[in-house]
Amino acid sequence: MPKADELRKNTKTPVTYERVLLKVSGEALMGDQTYGIDQKAVLRIAGEVADAVNAGVQVCLVIGGGNIFRGLSAAEQGMERATADYMGMLATVMNALAMQNALESIGVATRVQSAIPMMSVCEPYIRRRAIRHLERKRTVIFAAGTGNPFFTTDTGAALRAAEMGCDALLKGTQVDGVYNADPKKDPEAVRYDRLSYHDVLAKDLRVMDASAVSMMRDNKIPVIVFSIQEPGRLREVLAGTGVCTIINEA
Repeated sequence: MPKADELRKNTKTPVTYERVLLKVSGEALMGDQTYGIDQKAVLRIAGEVADAVNAGVQVCLVIGGGNIFRGLSAAEQGMERATADYMGMLATVMNALAMQNALESIGVATRVQSAIPMMSVCEPYIRRRAIRHLERKRTVIFAAGTGNPFFTTDTGAALRAAEMGCDALLKGTQVDGVYNADPKKDPEAVRYDRLSYHDVLAKDLRVMDASAVSMMRDNKIPVIVFSIQEPGRLREVLAGTGVCTIINEA
């Protein structure tokens, strides 16, 4: 992997991280719609990723599928949980292909790797191949979660971040960090600038699944929560600035 100092020579944007995994919810791709994929929203996020790539950062992504199908909700309505989860995984593949199309339309070489093999539309997940893509400055989108039911895309993102040796896991959300309550419902909710992994688990803040937070703690990978809705915020976070919540060791 090239060193950060080498990357900085080719960009005016300071580089704090060499390799990151960006986790984006499927809902972020809906834009102002109530369902599905809004191409304008996808292109906007793709532009943010392109800025990071042009700054010399190796970027991989995990995108949720909640804009198309939510496995947990279907299970609560009576569908078998494993079947519902597999359907949710297929939704993430659809989102990954949409993002790949958007990224490549603006000149960012991109590969989609699916944990559920579907050779006609994307590559199967192969760790060494994914690392090689990143080293060759290709963006990699990991689809279909872990390939197993009963795991969320948060856990899948944490797993891939650890496997890729990422310097950080960036979680792009609808709000600008982690709060002690839902800021959209509670005007007095307090935002945290920094938290330890233990704080997140002990306070049950639910910014990510407990299994995902534990995996990041075990691998000493910081989690940075920021608003993917704010233009330019991803670039600021990668530069070590910008409004966000950083979750790491105490």
